[in-house]
Amino acid sequence: MKEFAAALYMEMNKALKSKMLWGTIIFFAFIAFMLGFLMLVSKHPEIAGNSAILSTKASFIGRADWHGFLGLMLQMGLTLGLVGPAIVTIWVFGREYSDRVIKDLLALPVSRTNIVMAKFVIVFAWSLLLMGLLFVCALLSGLVVHLDGRSSALVLKNLRIYSVISLLTILLFPFISLITCISRGYLLPVGVTILLLISTQFLSIGLPSITPYFPWAIPGLIGGVAGPFSPKPEIISYVILGLTSILGIGGTIAWWRYADQH
Repeated sequence: MKEFAAALYMEMNKALKSKMLWGTIIFFAFIAFMLGFLMLVSKHPEIAGNSAILSTKASFIGRADWHGFLGLMLQMGLTLGLVGPAIVTIWVFGREYSDRVIKDLLALPVSRTNIVMAKFVIVFAWSLLLMGLLFVCALLSGLVVHLDGRSSALVLKNLRIYSVISLLTILLFPFISLITCISRGYLLPVGVTILLLISTQFLSIGLPSITPYFPWAIPGLIGGVAGPFSPKPEIISYVILGLTSILGIGGTIAWWRYADQH
């Protein structure tokens, strides 16, 4: 337990002193307030002026009220729930390789398993922070824009859905940690993350019958925000999502314990 606490303290210090933490916080807050700005443009089209791009983006929103805004936020939560934790994971697990200090880390009197578990805790907590920040800042931006149709029941309903899809997408990050460790750097896991994002969108639109069996599409199905024509999640969907997370955790620990890190 002391070894794990020491490893967790070390990883926490690295995260708190890094520019990456504050960069991701600023990015997620910015995205949340941009959602509010798009709702403002949708509500008052004259704000866009001659900007065709801004007008086009605002036209996709539909209803400029709390129902439409919270629906848009859920969709953004699905996307950032995949990308955000993946970026955090890549940094936490790939930094030592890119900075060439992995040998120094392994020389510490702490077991490799404890180091990996400490990294998992940091990624999980960091990802929860970002997803929570996105929701809170989005609510604040909606209040500033003065959207119509707000009710406590509507906000709580969407909060429950948002919490479910956030947690489920975050649980998939160990797969990215395994890819990061195997590749010993940033490039491959970033490419895999982009591929997963594109594949999820492609399957949801072109092959929806496959989505109950594709881990990164399952959170949207379980949360009921993948679209009215999407299939319902099956028992096997929960099993696949859980196994993907467990295999990522086990694979990452096994890589650190048995792979040659030199």
